[in-house]
Amino acid sequence: MCDTHPLELLRTARHRYTQKQLAEILEVDVRTVRRWEVGESDPPPYLSDAIRQRILPLVDSGNDDIKFRFIDLFAGIGGIRSGFEHHGGQCVFTSEWNKFSRKTYLENFSESSSHTLVGDITNVDEEDIPDHEVLLAGFPCQPFSIAGVSKKNALGRPHGFECTTQGTLFFDVARIIAEKKPKAFLLENVRNLVSHDKGNTFRVILQTLREQLGYEVHYKVIDGQHFVPQHRERILIIGFRDKTEFSFDDLQLPEKGQVKLSAILHPQDGSEHPEAPYTTGKMAKVNAKYTLTPHLWDYLKAYAEKHKKAGNGFGYGLVNSDSVTRTLSARYYKDGSEILLSQGKRKRPRRLTPRECARLMGFSDSFKIPVSDTQAYRQFGNSVVIPVIQEVARIMIPHVVTLCNEEKGGIGQVSLFS
Repeated sequence: MCDTHPLELLRTARHRYTQKQLAEILEVDVRTVRRWEVGESDPPPYLSDAIRQRILPLVDSGNDDIKFRFIDLFAGIGGIRSGFEHHGGQCVFTSEWNKFSRKTYLENFSESSSHTLVGDITNVDEEDIPDHEVLLAGFPCQPFSIAGVSKKNALGRPHGFECTTQGTLFFDVARIIAEKKPKAFLLENVRNLVSHDKGNTFRVILQTLREQLGYEVHYKVIDGQHFVPQHRERILIIGFRDKTEFSFDDLQLPEKGQVKLSAILHPQDGSEHPEAPYTTGKMAKVNAKYTLTPHLWDYLKAYAEKHKKAGNGFGYGLVNSDSVTRTLSARYYKDGSEILLSQGKRKRPRRLTPRECARLMGFSDSFKIPVSDTQAYRQFGNSVVIPVIQEVARIMIPHVVTLCNEEKGGIGQVSLFS
């Protein structure tokens, strides 16, 4: 180790840090780091010791179980990350713009302080993102405009995804894939992505991933109801840089509806410790604040009756312990109307507590909720069903490892896959 060239150590550090971060840690200009990397100048001898002392202790986790590295884009509160860490992945880069989601993310993934966590991915140069084997992204859905493509082509302007996706957040996913060429990616979105903008959005996404970036692409809509008591359909798009034998047919999905709402509710019988402000007292009873006020309950009943007479299906969703709920949405904090838990015929229903919402998404009770109820409802409503991601990762990762082993011997691969 003592004779290791500083440039080799620098490359190892770049698996985890951007050039800018390394420059700050080493107290040099970012252009100096860039010149070292491209060979325009030789790094000084002292750099080896500096990297070993200041950087490598953070890069080298000492975890022999790490099978692959991944980046977590549009990370939310880390639901997708959790699914891939479960199968031996190491996160080396995170992006999430919402400050409240970042707070929850950092509270639960404290080691993220030792790797890059950025707010706005649109401001990040793709060259500065650490090397990784898998790219994960729960990117927002936006329409793509193909107007003017022919004109741009005639003027010699950007072709491919740069032309068709510029101005959308999917463009940032595409430009990172184009630059870093990960072995695989997983993209997550609402099931309506397929029909969004009359099918144009999904068509451009597939064309970009397959034709412009050259990936083998698979996609499937999966209902979270296989694992949790919630009807929640999401589309998962998986891509591999090279040909594989991957198939969604390998998924092992339990029968829908086997898990009932009772599995995630507070028992209120003293069998769990109280968790303020959600439950209180010796019996850990649900806080009265989650019961709807008389005014709100009367409003929701009148609203539902009005639309029922008009022949519409709008209205609240009243459930009990034997139910499977509607989809938890980010607007749940407003009135909780899509999932209202009955407390008896003569009692007003209540919202689920944020802890129950966490359980409804497959988060363990060890998951910390450091934000207000309003923000927590938004975060869980925007998250993924973790057991779904874990199962998809289970059938995906062996193909990633195979691709990596085929290239074994490249920079950064030996230590991860030997």
